[in-house]
Amino acid sequence: MPAIRIQRIDCDFEREPLVRPFGFKGGFMTDIWQTVAMLESGSGARTVGLGTQNVLWSDARVFADHSESGGNALMYTLTERALQMLNGQSFTNPVELLDGLWEEIHAYGKQITRNPNLRETFALNALVAVDNAAWLLHAKENEIQTFDEMVPELYRPALSYRHDAVASVPAIGYASDIGEVEALVRRGYFVMKIKLGSPGTQEEMLKQDKQRLSEIHETFGHLETEHTPNGKMPYWFDANGRYENKDTLLRLLEHAKAVGAFDQILVVEEPFPEDYRVNVSDVGVRIMADESAHTDDDVRERIQMGYGAIALKAIAKTMSMTMKMAQVAHEHGVPCTCADLTVNPILVDWNLNVAARLAPLPGFDIGLMEANGHQHYLHWDRMQSYRADSRATGRDASDSMFMLDEEFYNTSGGIFSPLPHYDAMFDR
Repeated sequence: MPAIRIQRIDCDFEREPLVRPFGFKGGFMTDIWQTVAMLESGSGARTVGLGTQNVLWSDARVFADHSESGGNALMYTLTERALQMLNGQSFTNPVELLDGLWEEIHAYGKQITRNPNLRETFALNALVAVDNAAWLLHAKENEIQTFDEMVPELYRPALSYRHDAVASVPAIGYASDIGEVEALVRRGYFVMKIKLGSPGTQEEMLKQDKQRLSEIHETFGHLETEHTPNGKMPYWFDANGRYENKDTLLRLLEHAKAVGAFDQILVVEEPFPEDYRVNVSDVGVRIMADESAHTDDDVRERIQMGYGAIALKAIAKTMSMTMKMAQVAHEHGVPCTCADLTVNPILVDWNLNVAARLAPLPGFDIGLMEANGHQHYLHWDRMQSYRADSRATGRDASDSMFMLDEEFYNTSGGIFSPLPHYDAMFDR
């Protein structure tokens, strides 16, 4: 493929308020910055890529050390820096473009945050909009019209499945009450991602998490679903690295056994801090890596530590890195799901293209993808209108199931369609 020269760059962002503070990792977010990166090639082709920033998820220390807007401004600075580095450069493959970029952006992030231990996901999160713009420019310049054609041959084995349906998995934060969960169940949701790792000391956290687990199980443990191996509602717990050691997690799991919830635990996502390296193959439930799996090398390491699933985040760690991570997991026979970052509706479509092509978790006959933006954004309906097809027939995150037909695969969920609202930001 011919090299594509980048002759013009630009970026901008919008702040989107949340319905209520969204709590996890011991903190709370009140609004989320939506970044937009523009790339224009020497031929005059122009694309815009979207990103959703999440400082609390990507590096909780940066979130704690700055105001909420201050942390967002630091991440946005990395996006701007990346675009400046690309101006005047040429590329033929977006994966190679990211490989030559993200480590330097990570080093720059350490400098401006004054945090020598800045997590790699902070840099990758900042690069999502840039990476998406590069993929779209690559597709436009090479007349690529579908996601399947866009995926490089090297990574196609991991993204070759075709689901007819993907279950939408909402997220239940600290501030969500049981009534909100009940409303979701009535609407047909049968898998929910329940945030653990409550604020406080480890003992305070464990006490609150036990109470939360008991409350969830007492209310929903008896419900049945046709989509799970045991016919019961599965629990997807996400601790976001709050459990400082294995013993504390085992105490939580003993409580789950005592109340009869243990056999319904689908996965426990990211229980430990990433620098706490311990084998988890003996805990009795499937442990999923998320934040600790920044790159494909991290996926290999976590698999060796007994992790039985990988949470992919094309909308948080870039599509380029996600393809590499998915392929490593595929080669080791470890299943993947797609997790959310409370992203906008357009990025839901990007994530869904990955989820639709991943083999299901063992025992499931459909795919799973977390999608929680519709729960948390104050202006979700307005954001929906920015999509090329605002009707989102069969693939609306506010439905309990994404129904995927040939039109979805033929159009790649609309990710190649124009985005007039965001394009207009650069008509100057």
